[in-house]
Amino acid sequence: MSTATMPADSATASNKDVRVHHRACNLCEAICGLEIRVAGGEILSIRPDDADPLSLGHICPKAVALKDLYEDGDRLRKPLRRTESGWQEMAWDDAFDLVADRLCSIVEQHGGDAVANYLGNPTVHNYGGLTHGPRFLGTIKTKNRFSATSVDQLPHQLLAYWMYGHQLLVPIADIDRTDYLLVLGANPMASNGSLMTVPAFPKRLKALQARGGRMVVLDPRRSETAEVADEHLFIRPGTDAAFLAGLLKVIDNDNLGHPGKLAAMEDGLEVALADIGALDLDKLAAHCGIKVETIQRIAREFAAAPRAAAYGRMGVSTQQHGTLCQWLIQLLNIVTGNLDREGGAMFTRPAVDLVDNPTSRPGSFGRWKSRVRGLPEFGGELPVAALAEEVLTPGEGQVRALITVAGNPVLSTPNGTQLDRALDSLAFMVAVDFYLNETTRHADVILPPTCTLEHDHYDLIFHSFAVRNTARYSEALFERPADARHDWEIFEALGDRIAKRLGAKRAPHPRPDQVIDMGLRIGPYGGMKKHPLNLSLAALKAAPHGVDLGALEPCLPERLANPGKFILCAPPEMIAALAVFASELDDDKPGAALSLIGRRHVRSNNSWMHNSQRLVKGPVRNHLLMHPDDLAAHGLADGAMVRVASRVGAVDVIVEASDTMLPGVVSLPHGWGHDRSGTRIGIAEAHAGVSPNDLTDELRLDAVSGNAALNGVPVTVIAA
Repeated sequence: MSTATMPADSATASNKDVRVHHRACNLCEAICGLEIRVAGGEILSIRPDDADPLSLGHICPKAVALKDLYEDGDRLRKPLRRTESGWQEMAWDDAFDLVADRLCSIVEQHGGDAVANYLGNPTVHNYGGLTHGPRFLGTIKTKNRFSATSVDQLPHQLLAYWMYGHQLLVPIADIDRTDYLLVLGANPMASNGSLMTVPAFPKRLKALQARGGRMVVLDPRRSETAEVADEHLFIRPGTDAAFLAGLLKVIDNDNLGHPGKLAAMEDGLEVALADIGALDLDKLAAHCGIKVETIQRIAREFAAAPRAAAYGRMGVSTQQHGTLCQWLIQLLNIVTGNLDREGGAMFTRPAVDLVDNPTSRPGSFGRWKSRVRGLPEFGGELPVAALAEEVLTPGEGQVRALITVAGNPVLSTPNGTQLDRALDSLAFMVAVDFYLNETTRHADVILPPTCTLEHDHYDLIFHSFAVRNTARYSEALFERPADARHDWEIFEALGDRIAKRLGAKRAPHPRPDQVIDMGLRIGPYGGMKKHPLNLSLAALKAAPHGVDLGALEPCLPERLANPGKFILCAPPEMIAALAVFASELDDDKPGAALSLIGRRHVRSNNSWMHNSQRLVKGPVRNHLLMHPDDLAAHGLADGAMVRVASRVGAVDVIVEASDTMLPGVVSLPHGWGHDRSGTRIGIAEAHAGVSPNDLTDELRLDAVSGNAALNGVPVTVIAA
């Protein structure tokens, strides 16, 4: 993939007409450097930027499809209003006035909590959404705030907040220097990392193995990452906590721990290890399906490695013990002395530091709870699994209006069918999105922002999770069309109108580029910190390939944000969660149902980009994967249409025999299901697929955080 290149589509442009543009791709977390050749308004080619210090000349097919996104005839360019006769275009000011009037009317009649909002994943990929989105949403004082966080990385952020004092202090595996990488529930060969921005993962893995290192992967599926690992262990979905607790028990019992300098910062490690040590290793092994001898060997290998890092991602976060898993991963890195050590799990020092910053938001937990089910708030948001019930359940505080920003929760959140029904019952909905999709089709007004090549960009979030400290500013490739608006301009226009109507004061706010410039200046490499680089926006503009700020460096205890600069190793909530988990081990009886897990593909990006022919061409990749033994046991044939059913619904899909699956486990890819009526995205029927979130259950949650448990869902599979 490092050589992925889009060939020139036009041979008529002369060399003097061609300009070369360098930027970062902001479609996924890898933020790979691109070199784009353009003539006039036409993209001639997209290839890797070999001089990018982070991506090292790597891109994936998604970056090449940026041309498709820019030219897509289905992408909305003007505001749309839903009428009885269909969708109608409208002027921007008229759209802003209509939205502000309807939202304010609902607030005045029912209170601020009657208006909910949902932020989708692309919000963090567009810096205008980060700098101006919260300011706009804050004009409506509502507790019903939701985002993709609670179907994704909430356990990571909650543990970072509890243990290290800030929700963005998430340790990153120092892959470029580690000798032993333990990977649970992650597939960086397809994702290029997630909460670990690691472009060129294949190249970095080869370097790890060339220096004698090992990568061990645990996954219920032999994923693309497991295929290239030194060792792959099949594990039962939702049981990673048992494997991790077994590792810690062995390390502690055999005196293999060596926390080193971390010992002076630990608060409660002995308490945590004592409770873990009380667990029975045989029961832990039986629960996760991995032999005691294997757990013992991996524990000894990890503890003995000169430099080791444990990394767990979606597969361990989106399960019923997601927060417990993330806690155990942190403890594993701590007890072996691999936290804040070169080659271990380290913290970034990004150029715009969102931790050491006057506007920093460390996090919060449980300040309020959802009205219907009592699910806890984190960082000002409620778990999105509660959204549908907050719309459908009458009473004071019922959600009657919704604002969505770059999100498609009908396909992305549990029990999408229920949410689909809930959205249809709203009094008003507005979507900031440039596609008419499975969610935005319910909107009364759609406000489409400019696309990624029409605005500038700086990666605020993913530089904070990168395996190397770098900084890069991307200027717009094309000028914004005259009758178009950037996302932050949409937020400002709506915010001003709503504040005026509600009688609230609203001070002027700098543009996103001005916010970044100030962030760079006050950041660790800026002039206000007396750093010799004197980093600023002007300096980044003068460095089109980006600036290399060096490898990750040890930074504890000074970077800890907890009072007293301690690592809180035994949060009370985790000790309680461990006790609940221990009680479940005594009642561990395999059920008759199959377990459903998700999967992703490098040519897909959550619930969008499936109308790019460049990405979906080739064999259909959204079938149900099922082990041949399970097919035989259920009397099913490879390639047959089957019905997959759970407590909440059923879908019909083609099944594919695959020995990459652990027997008893089936897999559907996330983000598909483009078969609902009323959408305009031009997806061929063969690529519509089905949504696994029509099967995932809004009642199956991580009990600690409220994060959706999308993996390990009990299902049945029969002939359709």
